[in-house]
Amino acid sequence: MSISQTHKALVAHEIGGALVAIDVPTYSPGQGELLVKAHSVALNPADWKIHRNRVMDHYPVIFGFDMAGEVVQVGEGVEGFSVGDRIFGQTTVTANRRAGFQQYLIKDAATAAKIPEDVSYDEAGTLPLGFATAITGLYAEFPHGAGLTPPFTRDTEGKYTGQPIVVLGGSSSVGQATIQAAQISGFSPIITTASERHSNFLRTLGATHVLSRQLDRSTLRNAIKSIIGDKSIEVVYDAVSLEDTQKLGASLLGKGGVLILVLNSKLTPKESRDVKLAAAYASFTEPWNVVLLRKAFQEKLNGWLKDDRIKPNNYEILPDGLGGISGGLQRMADNQVSAAKLLAHPQETP
Repeated sequence: MSISQTHKALVAHEIGGALVAIDVPTYSPGQGELLVKAHSVALNPADWKIHRNRVMDHYPVIFGFDMAGEVVQVGEGVEGFSVGDRIFGQTTVTANRRAGFQQYLIKDAATAAKIPEDVSYDEAGTLPLGFATAITGLYAEFPHGAGLTPPFTRDTEGKYTGQPIVVLGGSSSVGQATIQAAQISGFSPIITTASERHSNFLRTLGATHVLSRQLDRSTLRNAIKSIIGDKSIEVVYDAVSLEDTQKLGASLLGKGGVLILVLNSKLTPKESRDVKLAAAYASFTEPWNVVLLRKAFQEKLNGWLKDDRIKPNNYEILPDGLGGISGGLQRMADNQVSAAKLLAHPQETP
């Protein structure tokens, strides 16, 4: 397979600076690595937030956390992958060679998953970061997650049958993945909040009740309590994690229940004194995540996709390959994207 010696990558030269497509040398895979031709990359809120607000260790820097593509070279020691395999997985911005917004990138084989035959690159590209954040939030050891038993075996699937769970922000990528993982774990009812126009869609993912996110905190709390009756809620996954949703989540939990957050806590000591706070962080390099995420991606995700137990996000393709990403990130920053992933096709970069 012919591989270009250079490829296009979308880079920033300073914090908040313009994102520009430049030519960079194409990488060679090392021990345990794959060189991947990226066919679909997804945009995430973390991309624009980190770009605008965090000084990176290196510049120019390449962003991008989600990728689906084709293996074009296999590094030493890699087993189970061959040239031509269709794979997807989470990428990282800590090293440019492993970042998503470029035409070729390096992927750690241990955290790559094969794409089922009937799933497209675009469908697969919508999943990795949201799925990983949901999995770590629910199943990583506390305080990095709720410490629940992951549904990786026949004995552990359905373990939480009959137990209620609340997912705040169900239409987000993390919220959608959490609803589906909760269903595999047996939770019921699965109650979520979202815009009313997403109600039917979220029910297809496994939500049993969808409440309007426009309702005030008191009304939402009363509605949820009427659904669960005399049961107590032990887990709330706040996929939004703004101050209002954090306060709502904490108020719903029974004493000692776990509130899973994707952003830093904004609760006062009084508001959080009776609950446990878990911080979901979907890094494959954190020791508490390594085994969990490798099992999820390499042993379970392909099968769950085949069985339609995990469904890809709805998505929109941006124009001009990498050139469309800047406008897409601005739309996300302006809250103009809902219940869908924005995707770019790096190979279509002019």
